[in-house]
Amino acid sequence: MGSPCELHLHAASEEQVASIAEAAVAEVKRLEQKYSRYRDDSVTAAINRSAGDSRGLEVDGETAGLLDYAAVGFEQSGGLFDITSGILRRAWDFESKRVPDQDELDALTACIGWQKLVWERPRLVLPCAGMELDFGGFVKEYAADRVAELCREMGLRHGLVDLGGDLCVVGPHPDGGPWKVGVRHPRRPECAMATVQIAWGGIASSGDYERFMVVDGRRYGHILCPRTGRPVEGLASVSVLADHCLVAGTASTIAMLKGRREGPAWLDELGLPNLRMDQDERISGSL
Repeated sequence: MGSPCELHLHAASEEQVASIAEAAVAEVKRLEQKYSRYRDDSVTAAINRSAGDSRGLEVDGETAGLLDYAAVGFEQSGGLFDITSGILRRAWDFESKRVPDQDELDALTACIGWQKLVWERPRLVLPCAGMELDFGGFVKEYAADRVAELCREMGLRHGLVDLGGDLCVVGPHPDGGPWKVGVRHPRRPECAMATVQIAWGGIASSGDYERFMVVDGRRYGHILCPRTGRPVEGLASVSVLADHCLVAGTASTIAMLKGRREGPAWLDELGLPNLRMDQDERISGSL
């Protein structure tokens, strides 16, 4: 998943913990292999190779479910949550310290737009050569939910799944107490911006601190607007608590994309507990 991952499990015996942990790790690896854009044998690679072919290709049930979810995210975000926008990474190399010019971005945004593809279960058609799908924006959160559910199916009642800071609760501590989770400060990574207690659901964060560059005193983060091709501005981080880590992660990303005013208002309207910091380091929210 491209990040540190941890399992915190309470079980009756070391043998039970070992068995569940082995199954959990195998599930994470399965999803990484299936949806990684870095593997030639992944579902993502097969989909992207089909771009420009009017016949498209048929996808399996799990992938169809993720595509249905992406469609809902696109609609509910007003087109901001768009898994066709991953091609913008071609222009934004945060190691290079170079800001792409407008012509580069215009060439890529011409290939962006969920509304351009044809999705009729189980067949998916990417009509334009050069289009790509990228599941990276939400498959880690989906994996956290899947692993937590797998643990429950194997009889575990107390645990926490942590995939690179995207968390899903298997169940509270054995004494019934909640898990105490530190929310990373987006400007001081060694510090927690806040500590929250969760006994259910999932919590996920989005921000401009994992991958970014500073050029001429200006900060450019990795969350890119599919309309402009440029990094979002206004919010430094957003954390959301929801019934599922997948929903929490999508909501936090959409809030970042909506910006300083619209993002928090949208989360509050949905009734999702959240914590955010703007780029002036002002903290607000309901967590």
